[in-house]
This record gives sequence, C-alpha cells and structure tokens, in this order.
Amino acid sequence: MEDDRLIIAGKAVTSRLITGSGKYSDDRLIKDILAAAECDIITVALRRVDLVKKGDSFLKYIPEGKTLLPNTSGARTADEAVRIARLAREAGCGSWVKIEVIKELKYLLPDNIETIRATEILAKEDFVVLPYMSPDLSVARRLVDAGASAVMPLGAPIGTNRGLRTLELIEIMVEEIDLPIIIDAGIGRPSHAAHAMEIGVDAILLNTAIATSKDPVKMAESFKYAVRAGRMAYLAGLGDESKKARPTSPLTGFLDT
Repeated sequence: MEDDRLIIAGKAVTSRLITGSGKYSDDRLIKDILAAAECDIITVALRRVDLVKKGDSFLKYIPEGKTLLPNTSGARTADEAVRIARLAREAGCGSWVKIEVIKELKYLLPDNIETIRATEILAKEDFVVLPYMSPDLSVARRLVDAGASAVMPLGAPIGTNRGLRTLELIEIMVEEIDLPIIIDAGIGRPSHAAHAMEIGVDAILLNTAIATSKDPVKMAESFKYAVRAGRMAYLAGLGDESKKARPTSPLTGFLDT
C-alpha cells in the first residue's frame, strides 16, 4: 500500500482519511486524533479561526506538516464562498479550499449551482478547489470543467452519521469521473467508510462520527483501519455476487459417490 498514494492537484497524500476539527469537547484532543488517524489533511472552518490571533485558536493543536483545508462553511452564495477563500489564503492558510455553499438550513444540502460558480472563480485564481456537492453526474462533470481538483459528494446530510444513503449515485460518479471522489458528510461508522472505499471512492472526510463518539481517539484509529481495509479490498478486486449458492469445494468424489 506504500505506493498507493492519493494524488490531488499534483500533491501526493499518503492517508485516504481526512478529518475535521470541529465539535470536539476539548480542542486539545485534535493532536491525539490526528496521530491516531494518521491523516495528512484536516479541515478547518474559517469562522472558527481568529485570523489575527491564530496562536490562541485550535490551530495551535494541529501539528506542522499537515495540509490545512479551510472550508467556506456559512457561505450562502458563491460570492461569499470566494471571499472566505481569499481571506483564508491571505491569512496564511494556503491555497487549498473546500467549497461549501449552503442556503437551505433544514437539511444543510449544498447549492450545486452556486458551488460550480465559486469553483470556476477560485480555480482561475490558482486555488486547489475541493467542492462539497449533492451527488449528481452532470454537476460533477461541470465541476471538472470548472477546474475542481476533486469532487466531494455527500453520503448523507451533514452530521447525521447515516452512512451511504446516496450509494448508487456515488457509484456512477466513481465510474464516470476521472478526478478523485471524496465522500464528505454522513459517514457514521467504520463499516460505512470501508464500504465506500470498496466501491472505489478515493478518500473519506468525516468529523461528527469521531467527535461524537465516547472515545474520539480510539474511533479515529478505527476509521484509519477501516479506510485502509476498504481500499485494499477494492485493489484486490471483490468477488462477484450470486443469488445462488456456489460450492467452495467439489460436491462429487466423496466416499466413492
């Protein structure tokens, strides 16, 4: 598995598990969670960061060498998302950005049209854009054309821990889209993550499942192994399913029958 690195915008990423930095009972857990998960990328919500006094924020618990993925949480339009992304880069958070544009507040579903527009603007400004979107093949194709570096469909609504409720739509995207497909939102159990990786998803981004567990550090470690196991199964090639039983050994030639 050492050579099976994920490539995003030319950058090699060893871990296919991406974690968030919110909802923890104590921000001091972040360092231990990152160590247990062994992840390379961590998302940060810019609205939680004091861009003037970053040293006094949760950012001080993120070890050096990690790739920060600021997200535009709170943006309701493409213009707001673009402004947040630009502020993040000016504040030294780098050029990677996860685009979130959400107008609807009951289910927190992304606005795909505004997401496409924000992606197009920021990609032209040399941002590495990872857009969060509702799974839809035509939208994914438009995001590719807009300059996205990966596509991040939801598995289920944010924070629900309900798993892969959009499985068939994601399978279509895995089959048809050449960019990395990263499941973002809804993954609640290690088995959900393993299943997603088994179908060929490139990475998993999650936060709530770890943050709301009784032991976040141990849960982070369990997700690490689930993602690795699912990826290894995908690379090995899953056996075909059958509606009829198939013997694993010959049914003839036993005791002279």
